[in-house]
Amino acid sequence: MRRTKIVATLGPSTDDPAVLERVIKAGVDVVRLNFSHGDAETHKKRAEAVHAISRKLKRHVGVLVDLQGPKIRIARFQGEGKVYLRENARFDLDTALPPDQGDERQVGCLYSDLPKDVKPGDVLLLDDGRIELGVDRIEGTRIVCRVISGGELSNHKGINKQGGGLSAAALTEKDKEDIRTAAEIDADYIAVSFPRSAEDIREARDLLRAAGGEAGIVAKIERAEALEPGVIESIIDASDAIMVARGDLGVEIGDAQLPWVQKDLIKLARSRDRAVITATQMMESMIQNPMPTRAEVFDVANAVIDGTDAVMLSAETATGKYPDKAVAAMARICKEAEQHPRVRQSTHRIDEKFDYIDEAIAMASMYIANHLPVKAIGAQTESGSTPLWMSRISSGIPIYALTRHEKTCRKVTLYRGVYPISFQSTTSDHAVLNREIIDEFLSRDLVKPGDLVILTKGDLTGVRGGTNALKIARVGAV
Repeated sequence: MRRTKIVATLGPSTDDPAVLERVIKAGVDVVRLNFSHGDAETHKKRAEAVHAISRKLKRHVGVLVDLQGPKIRIARFQGEGKVYLRENARFDLDTALPPDQGDERQVGCLYSDLPKDVKPGDVLLLDDGRIELGVDRIEGTRIVCRVISGGELSNHKGINKQGGGLSAAALTEKDKEDIRTAAEIDADYIAVSFPRSAEDIREARDLLRAAGGEAGIVAKIERAEALEPGVIESIIDASDAIMVARGDLGVEIGDAQLPWVQKDLIKLARSRDRAVITATQMMESMIQNPMPTRAEVFDVANAVIDGTDAVMLSAETATGKYPDKAVAAMARICKEAEQHPRVRQSTHRIDEKFDYIDEAIAMASMYIANHLPVKAIGAQTESGSTPLWMSRISSGIPIYALTRHEKTCRKVTLYRGVYPISFQSTTSDHAVLNREIIDEFLSRDLVKPGDLVILTKGDLTGVRGGTNALKIARVGAV
């Protein structure tokens, strides 16, 4: 079974129900609704379609709402909507320029505070770093620049500052409205774009709770200042998961630093018991082609070996020609990478003390599982916390989250090596409950007579955080 999860972005290419069904069958665990594009009604319809197909296929598929955030952009150019910038030429950004009056010498900017955020000597990066402008001076609303690296520039391209430091708030008014929409569609995760601090994550969570939502919060790491020591740890601790958003992050810190930053972020998040999504351009060539490049294969495999919980497809599935083939190719690469011995080894928290009984049960279960020929782990859970803790230990042993809550089933779809099972039991007799769980495994052909399994549960069924029992059982002997 594939342990690494796949997040796939929905879009025009998946709006056909038949295509969406093929994409989910190919191996999608979580769908992403990109709120940078489309309206609320479109996203609601896509979420409903996912739930309908999931029920038909008897699958659990999570829904992640990705907020647009404060995307800082230039305005528009006259005529054809694009210009060519030559090296060493002067080119100005002016927040007071009418939005459609850009030309070869200047263009408007939709972020009014940009002149306050930059100073002479700064480098501004446009269009994902394809255009570089050196800031010479500030004249009121006008930023006078010199073209360092030129090329074609078209309408509404994004602006980043090399090294970070733009002061735009993480949550815009649009984002706040979109959080309410996410609560309406019962999203399982909400991704916050461009957070600078843990306070941004807490604000998003407060807004979501006020709207009646219970989704987990994903912090998208894409600002250079978010990587500062102390800051990144606090952001991770305030979140339920992080996303290594390599697009804007790579622009701000430089592409050459991305590989080791990705590795460090995955390791840091896992060590703090948080899930990790690795995203951006993982199989970009499959927007147009039915097969990935060798470089893309290596990229996905390296993320798997690093320990990421999930890998993400963006335009490959949203607007690409081969959305189901992109998912199938990613699933195949993940499965092969997971065969590497390094992927199944772990010393996670081996020398640490634990804060909670259910956390200790989870860690003990994985230690035992990795030292006995255990075939499956069954974690009866209300909130999904026990399987999350278990999944932080690298292992080749499947972890089955047994829960009566559909919401928890969808929540654990993001956790590496965790598979949700809808399971309802009202018995308080532990012996009967053990038999019911093993019978459930047998009915799904997950185990066979004679196999060793580990079962975890609580004395009081239905109580969150109540896991306090661990049993090693042999199938057929219980």
